[in-house]
Order: sequence, then C-alpha cells, then structure tokens
Amino acid sequence: MNETLKGLVERITYYAGETGFSVIRLKPVQRHLVPPGATNREGLVTVVGELPELNPGESLKLTGRWMSHPKHGRQFRSENCEQTLPATIEGLRRYLGSGMIRGIGPVMAERIVRKFGVKTLDVIESNPERLREVLGIGARRVQQVAAAWEEQKSIKEIMILLQSHRVSTRLAVKIFKQYGEAAVDVVESEPYRLARDIWGIGFKTADKIARDMGLPADAPTRIEAGVVYTLNKQADEGHVYVPQAELATRAAELLEVKEEKIKYAVTRLEALDQVKAETVAQETEEDAVYLTPFYYCEVGVTNRLRRMMNTRGSRLHRLRADPRVPHTGDLELSPQQRQAIEAGLTNKVSVLTGGPGTGKTTILRVLTEVLTKSRCTFALASPTGRAAKRLCEATGHPAKTIHRLLEYSPAGGFERNEENPLDADMVIVDEASMLDLVLTNNLLQAVDPRSHLLLVGDVDQLPSVGAGDVLRDIIASGLAAVTRLDVIFRQAQDSLIVANAHRINQGWLPQTPRSAQDFFLFVQPDPEKAAALLVDVVKNRVPRKFDLDPSRDIQVLSPMYRGSMGVTNLNEMLQEALNPPAANRPEHRMGGRTLRIGDRLMQTRNNYEKGVYNGDIGRLAVLDRVEQTAVVDFEGRTVGYDWMDLDQIVHAFAISVHKAQGSEYPAVVIPMTMQHYLMLQRNLLYTAVTRARRLVILVGTKKAIAVAVRNSKVNRRHSALDWRLSGKKAPP
Repeated sequence: MNETLKGLVERITYYAGETGFSVIRLKPVQRHLVPPGATNREGLVTVVGELPELNPGESLKLTGRWMSHPKHGRQFRSENCEQTLPATIEGLRRYLGSGMIRGIGPVMAERIVRKFGVKTLDVIESNPERLREVLGIGARRVQQVAAAWEEQKSIKEIMILLQSHRVSTRLAVKIFKQYGEAAVDVVESEPYRLARDIWGIGFKTADKIARDMGLPADAPTRIEAGVVYTLNKQADEGHVYVPQAELATRAAELLEVKEEKIKYAVTRLEALDQVKAETVAQETEEDAVYLTPFYYCEVGVTNRLRRMMNTRGSRLHRLRADPRVPHTGDLELSPQQRQAIEAGLTNKVSVLTGGPGTGKTTILRVLTEVLTKSRCTFALASPTGRAAKRLCEATGHPAKTIHRLLEYSPAGGFERNEENPLDADMVIVDEASMLDLVLTNNLLQAVDPRSHLLLVGDVDQLPSVGAGDVLRDIIASGLAAVTRLDVIFRQAQDSLIVANAHRINQGWLPQTPRSAQDFFLFVQPDPEKAAALLVDVVKNRVPRKFDLDPSRDIQVLSPMYRGSMGVTNLNEMLQEALNPPAANRPEHRMGGRTLRIGDRLMQTRNNYEKGVYNGDIGRLAVLDRVEQTAVVDFEGRTVGYDWMDLDQIVHAFAISVHKAQGSEYPAVVIPMTMQHYLMLQRNLLYTAVTRARRLVILVGTKKAIAVAVRNSKVNRRHSALDWRLSGKKAPP
C-alpha cells in the first residue's frame, strides 16, 4: 500500500541526468508520520527514485513506500512526485533563496519573507509592485521577478504534463523557451519535433512521451522519426551514409518493429526529401541511405574539387611556370620538403601529410615566404582556434578558424561562398585530418576555382569528430598531388615523444628508458588504484618535477568516458583534487554535476551566437545564482551563459582523445588500461601522444599499450567521397 510523504528538499545527494534517478534528503512536514529510525540526526529522511531535477528548498508531495536498504537503512522509495508551493515561513525562505526565480537570491529572499510572511507568494502573484516596500528592490528588479514568476507558472503547467514521463525541469524549461505558450500543444500533438528542434532532447525522450500518450509502436510518424534518429546517430559516429540493410537492422531493433516497415519509411522519407538513397560502389556495391544534407555535401565536395582541377586558369600562373624554391638562407630543405612546396605551387589541389618532426611546419613557413616575396595572396586556416593560433605562430602570418575565414554569422550563415569567394591565390588549411564533410563543402564553395588549395595534416591521426573522412578520402581517390613526409629531422630525433609517436605508428611499443626526460610509464594494473595514481601524478608529481601548473598545463586524455579510468570519473576525482569546495568558490549543481568557480570546462557543440565551438576549453570565472548566469573565460575571451545553456559545457580536467584533436598541451597524461579494451587502437594512442609538446605520461599497463599498438585496424567510415572523386564508373 502506497503512503504519502510531504516535505522540503534539504539537499540533493545524487542525481543522474539521463535517468532522473535521485537520492535526496528531505525535511518532513509531518514528522509524526515518519516511521521510527527513518530520520538522521538532522531530522532528515532519505528519498530515492526517479525524480525531476530539484533544487534545495522545493516543497514535494511524494507517493511511494518505505523500505529498508541493507547498507543505508530506512528510505522512502518515491513512485510519484508532485512539486508544490511551500506554505511555511522556512519553506518560503528556502524556496525563494534557492535560485528558482531569477532576480532573487538568499539575502533578498530573507528580506521579502520577513516583510510579507506566509503571504509572500500571493504578493508576488497578484501585487508584485509591493516588492518595492522591501529594502534594496527597485522597479527594474520588480519587473524581473514578476516576469520570472510568470515564466515559472508556465513551466509548471508543462511539468505537470511531463512529470509522468520523467522529463527534467531543465528540459521542460527548454521546451517552454522553444515553443512558448504552444509548448503543451506541441508536446501532445508532435512529440518528435522535440528531438528535431531542441538540443538536449533526443529521440528516446520524445519517443517515451509519444508512447505514453498512446501512439502505436508501428505508427508511420514514429518509424520515420526512428529512421532519421538512426541516421543521425550513425553520423555522430562519423558515417556519411548507412547501408540500407544495416539501417533496417539498426532501426528495427531500436523501434522493435519488423524490418519491412523500415524500408517503407525510407521510401516515404525520400519522397519528403529528408533522405537520399543511391547505389554506391566501394569494395562492393551497396545501397546507401543519406540524410539529404550529407548527400548534397558529398556531391558538392566532389564537384567543386573536380571543377578546381578542370579549370585551366591559375592565380599562381607565374609561380606555376617556375615553381623552384629559391635559396632560404640558413634553412636547409630536404628534397622531400622542396617537392612538397613545388607540388603546392604547381597543382591546384595538393595534400601534405606526415607525422611529428618531419618538417610540415618548416614547409609552411617557407611556402608563405615564397608567396609573400612573389606578392601572391594567401589565406591560412585551421578547423579550431588553438590550431589556428599555432599556425599563426609557426608562419608569422595571420591565421583564422575556417568559420572566421568564411565570415560566419548566426543570422546570415557563411558570408563567403560561390557568389562571394575568398580573394586568395592560395588557401592553406592545417590540421586537415579534422575536416568533416559539411565544413569542407562550405570551405570549397568559397574557394575560387583558379586558386590553389593545400591541405596539411597527419592522415594517421584519428579522423574528424564530424561525419566523413575527408583527408583520407582525397588521398585515396588519387585526385590530389600527395606528399607524404617520412624522415624525422635531426633536431626532433632527441625527443622521445616524437620517436615514440613514430614507433607507435609503425606498430612498435614505445620506449621508456630510465634516462627518459619527456616520456614516462607508471604501471598500475588495478583500475581503481590507477585512477588514484593518475590524480597524484597530475596534482603532485608532474608539478613538482617539471614546474607545470596542473590546472592549466596538464591535460588528461582518456580513450573512453566510462569506467574508473574514463573521462567522467576522472573529472570528478580531478575536480576534487585540483579545485575542491571552498567558502570563496561559489558552485552550482545541475544535471548530477557540480560547477565551481575555477573549474576547467569545455564547450561541447558549436554555438555560433556566442562564438564558441565544440572543443574550446576555458575556465569558469563567474557564477551568479541571483541572475542565474555564468561566465566562462576562454583564454582571455569571456562568454556568458544562461543557467539553461550550461548543459553545453562539461568539465575538462579530463577529456576524450577525440576532443583533443587539433590541440597541443605542454603535458598530457594518458590512462591506458584493459578497461578501455574496445577503444584501444593504434591511431588513438598515436593521436594522444602527438598532442604533447614537452611531456607524455602513460598510466596503466603494458598489456593495454601493446593491444593498442597492435590494433592497426581503422574503423572504416561509410563514405563514398573517394569513389566519387576517383571517377570510377557508377553502377547501372
């Protein structure tokens, strides 16, 4: 038999953002109804269950049952949660001071409740102008509080609808901000729009809402949404298309319907121009299904590269006629380096690839010098801000991110395009292994067909985070002139980082002799102990020996997110070690994590309005609980976030190797244990090692390192760009 428990949320002990499972401490309103032994010394009871995202001070009416946990004692297991308005002075004070209402913090909440007592909420609801009777509240603050209260009321209506579907308060706010007063209608009539329109709401959340509202499992709208979700999910894994047979299997498993229904859905989606189906010829012919934008991007990249190659005119016609590299002073170029420079000047499309220490930077420096002396114009760009900064430092010439080069704006998109191309005789893109298909298509739209394009990158690194494998596909197609550098220069041979990177790439184990100065291995087979050792290495050992700042100069790069040596757990441990709670460090808890002033953070998606991009790393500088805003300092450039936008940023004391592409750090610490077995790959370890300038430290086991080094298999991405570029005959 279910029982009822009413009380105030005192604190949130645990919250899992994905499932909503929570552990909270509740101060019961009716203590005489609480079973003996269920309260702790503070008079609080423990509540567990799937709950909405809560704040301390909220009033709850819970339905469920009391149970005994063998380790944690008496607990209340909640089966239904209703958020109610507080009715006591203490509850009102905690509720208003919890940050629930923008414009009211703990101090102001104390003054308001002292003035109006139990009538506080009636005043805010019906006569907010009376708030001016409270010391320190002006007309602007009254308007702010009144508007925030109205917004809260609207959100509460949505929450009533969504609570049974375990949708968090944070996502309910996003739904309201997206659709306004139409939010409830959209949720009830078009639930799959949520997944399309709102970042942070995926298909599974929308599907749960739709199914709970009675939508049949085989409803066409559900199956179509599931197919699009499956294609998007595969795009997140880097695939440009999905073979139709694989798509049918994956989508049918997701939706729990027969595969025939998936095929009908693909036909309907193609008629709606949401997908494109085409037979492509890779090793064998296969029926490919594309999301429509990816199809047009792949065809667009093909057509534009071919147009460049077939356009006779060249903006470098003078250098093209005599591409010999002049004398470069004290700098001695190898024949391979001269060949690379001449290839860039002679060919409309060329690729320069090679590992660390093989002279790519020297080539770029000399090439830009040749272009400058010849009064030729050129543009330097990289996919990320950090890579662009390094390119600028290496060449002595301005370099931009590709987005900035193409003059991207949220309102107008890319200002540089076919109608307004770049005025550059040569376009040079560094870190080209990071180029995904969509960005490449936008870049090529802005390149004059008479210009020269040079792509510079290490093809042996991990491919782009986005869909496609552009650099590898262009090389494989045979369309471009490719120079592969394979000689390590004398000045780089003394670096064990460079030497070991090449050893790993050739399938040999890295060397860690006792005399090593920049490459070390700490062996610890137990994952829990290895995690503790890694934290000690970052916090104490490296700073002590190498005089490096652990929170700025050392980056932990993990192969996976899960496990004790994964990104998630290491971030929690490193935050506790490097930026622990303190009276002078404000913090805010959301989505099961705590953000604290001084935390190292990373942006996880491109936000063009704010001008921050996926992978940008900064430091939390400001947390304003009253205004519900935060400010992150991205290496001198401050960016403001609304409370509801904070799910765009994650902790970055530890990040994945994929997220580190295009970046360099003074020191990297790499966990390598058998916990990471599924991700132990040669190109992943190679990429991680090559992120370091001064120091590499591996923590884990030699066995895990050996597994990674031996595993040279590159996960093939479904892409037909190389086939299209090669000009092979299309299947009938």
